[in-house]
Amino acid sequence: MRQNGTVVAGLRFPAAVALHHLVSSAENTIPLKYSPILHIVLHNPEIPPNTGNIGRTCVAIGAKLWLVKPLGFRVDDRELKRAGMDYWQHLEWEVVEDWDHLLQRLAGKRLFYLTKKAKRSYTTVDFQLEDAIVLGAESKGLPPELLDATPDNNISVPMRTEVRSLNLSATAATVAYEAVRQLTAAGLAELPIGESPIG
Repeated sequence: MRQNGTVVAGLRFPAAVALHHLVSSAENTIPLKYSPILHIVLHNPEIPPNTGNIGRTCVAIGAKLWLVKPLGFRVDDRELKRAGMDYWQHLEWEVVEDWDHLLQRLAGKRLFYLTKKAKRSYTTVDFQLEDAIVLGAESKGLPPELLDATPDNNISVPMRTEVRSLNLSATAATVAYEAVRQLTAAGLAELPIGESPIG
């Protein structure tokens, strides 16, 4: 594996990629655990273990997890933390009050919306650094007003018609790792392989 570049929280980035490790606010400056290469957004998530598993995936690839209220659980829910195991402490994540707040926080970022109704496969997207992957509530998916706003950005994971939908965390991981594959091929990110600690 190439060893050049900058290593942040176990992720190796080429030197050409600018990394900004501080988030400034009016009151203080909070150091980031890592500079996200992607954003994964859960709109009104309902099931704690799904969110916990997606959080673990975010740590693995260096993505930031966004939770858009209302949530179907408390963020200190035991099932949420259990699914995320001891990785939750390493996660970059944020809870926002509503969709408008999220758009403000992700201003300038491209958003792609996962829906089983989309005719465009996720593999056709040319992913870029800091793109956002948006997934809806487990029971109802994303609201029509979000999907209708930018229909060209609606994507789906192909599946046989015998299946209504995939598990939320499986869908998130599938699409996120395709984005990572593309970014790695483009020389914009590089994840360690075969270096995970045992135990």
